[in-house]
Amino acid sequence: MKPHVELKDFWERRLQSDWTESGVGYKALGRAFNIWMYRVRAEGFRREVTALGLDLPKSRVLDIGSGTGFYVRQWRALGAESITGSDLTEAAVDRLRGRFPRDAFLRLDIADPGDALEDASYDVVSAMDMLFHITDDTRYRAALTNIGRAVKPGGVFVLSENFLHRPEQRSDYQVNHTLPWITAALDEAGFEVLRRVPMLVLMNAQVDANPVWRKLWGGFLRAVTLTEITGWLAGALLHPLERRLVRVLRESPTTELMICRRR
Repeated sequence: MKPHVELKDFWERRLQSDWTESGVGYKALGRAFNIWMYRVRAEGFRREVTALGLDLPKSRVLDIGSGTGFYVRQWRALGAESITGSDLTEAAVDRLRGRFPRDAFLRLDIADPGDALEDASYDVVSAMDMLFHITDDTRYRAALTNIGRAVKPGGVFVLSENFLHRPEQRSDYQVNHTLPWITAALDEAGFEVLRRVPMLVLMNAQVDANPVWRKLWGGFLRAVTLTEITGWLAGALLHPLERRLVRVLRESPTTELMICRRR
C-alpha cells in the first residue's frame, strides 16, 4: 500500500499525461476500448439516476473524483444546473475548469477536505470509480464520513465500486473491499443502501470471479486490445451484449453501481 502523498503524485502524473477515458479507466485496455466501456457506464448511470425521480434542476450536485468530467457531463445531461466537481489532482481541476466553465471545481481530498464543503449542503453526491483508490482503510471511512456530512438528510449518494463477495484484494493503487465491509462503512457514515446493480459485466477486470476465469478473461481482453483498432472492434462487438447483461443480471463480477440515501 502506497502512502497518500505518493498516491497523489501517481494520479497527478497519470492524468497529466493521459487526460482521456484510458487515463481514468482501465488503462491497459487502451482508449478505444474504454470509450465503448464508458458508453455502457453512461447509459446505466442515467437509467438508475432517472429512476430516482430527483428534481435535478433544483438540486445541488457534488461529483467527487471528477477526472475528465465524464459524470459531470452525465449530471448536466440529466438536467442538473448547480454542479460542483472535485478532484485530488491539479492536473484534472485546471482542465475541468476550462472544459466546463459553467460549473465550479475544487481541488479536494475527500478524506481530508478541511472546510471546503459545507455541512448538509448538497442534495446529491456522486463518487464514481474512485473510492477503491483510497488504499488506507481509515482514510476510506473518513471519506464516507465527509460525504455523509456534505449530503442533506434525505439526500442521495451514488457510487460505483467493486463490492466483493470473495476476500478483499489489495495492491499499491487500489483496494477492492468486500460488500459487507463497504455497507458497514456506509452505515457508520449515515447512509442506507437503496439498491445495487451491475454497471459492467464483461468489459472490465473480473475482480469478483473465479480466479481461473478472471485470469483467462483478463488475458483475452488484453490480447484483443493490443492496438487501438482491435480495441475499438472488440468494444463495438461486446457493447450490445454488455448493455443487455447489465439490465438482466442482479450482480456482477466487476463494477457495480449503488444508490444510497442519507438518513
